[in-house]
Amino acid sequence: FLTELKQSESWLYEYHSKMLQMVSTQIDGAQKANLEKAKKGYKTGPLKFARYSEYRTFTYNQSGFEIKDGFLHLSKIGRIKIIQHREIPENAKIKQVIVTKSKSGKWFACVTMDISEPFVNIPKISFSRAVGIDMGIRSFAYDSDGYSTPNPLNLKKMLKPLARIQRKISRRKKGSNNRLKAILHMQKIHEKIANKRNDFQHKLSAQYAKNNDVVIVEDLKIPNMAKNHKLARSIMDSSWGAFLQKLEYKCKMFVKVPARNTTIDCSRCANRVPKNLAVRIHKCDKCGLVMDRDYNASINILNKGLNIFDKSPQATISVPQELRELTPVEIKIGQGSRKPICFSCG
Repeated sequence: FLTELKQSESWLYEYHSKMLQMVSTQIDGAQKANLEKAKKGYKTGPLKFARYSEYRTFTYNQSGFEIKDGFLHLSKIGRIKIIQHREIPENAKIKQVIVTKSKSGKWFACVTMDISEPFVNIPKISFSRAVGIDMGIRSFAYDSDGYSTPNPLNLKKMLKPLARIQRKISRRKKGSNNRLKAILHMQKIHEKIANKRNDFQHKLSAQYAKNNDVVIVEDLKIPNMAKNHKLARSIMDSSWGAFLQKLEYKCKMFVKVPARNTTIDCSRCANRVPKNLAVRIHKCDKCGLVMDRDYNASINILNKGLNIFDKSPQATISVPQELRELTPVEIKIGQGSRKPICFSCG
């Protein structure tokens, strides 16, 4: 398809072949993902055409790039001076470069490398260092050790400044420089929100990965949860999915368990105590346990994860580097060989 398209669109020869192949691969992947969503019952439509102004990322895969003496060389583009955030290891082989332009106009290059390691590190897992985490809106994460992390809700805090700048944009004449300046201001606010959210999640996920061998979470169906229109904005602002992705690649062992009944089951006697979202305290009428509902849920999540292995918290095991998905839970082991390094271009 790409070869035929080049014959009719000669301007495509101005771009590196690998970059065009990656665009083609992304389109194919998006179409397949669309079909999979349709099979699962989601409403889908045709893929949206990306305008020139909306296309902010391109990828060089396997060839067409070189990093040397503080410059990034990209085929068909040239040499670009970069600010390198960390050194590239001597035993690393660069496999891919993803160049991205942020909405505020900053350019970044994310480099993926294969690092050859002579020995396979098989981590020892101690179940005494296991923790269950309940994700929420009021408390972003409440764990089975009793620690609660408040949800920063960065978007909610910036709604008033965003509303002001959006009013300014609506009053400006379309195509005018003043309107473009106002749009850039709005984009900088959104970028600041995203940066704060990302920084918070990286710090919290690193803390859990450092202090625990096993991290157990609920297998959340976030799109279904977002159908609650009263909570949809707060759910998307919390960005649980991005946080769980960070946990997944940082932890020694990452386990997902079914979310069913983790909130209503009593963590002491397993008695069912139905409660709506307004009820924040778990009170068991059978054993008399009284505690925060999120704390109770996190203990249930921990117990579900430990029951999978039939292990007490004092057990220790050695695990292989990778484990396949196990129904009805997902178990993943960290220590991946590919590591991303980001540069900013200037």
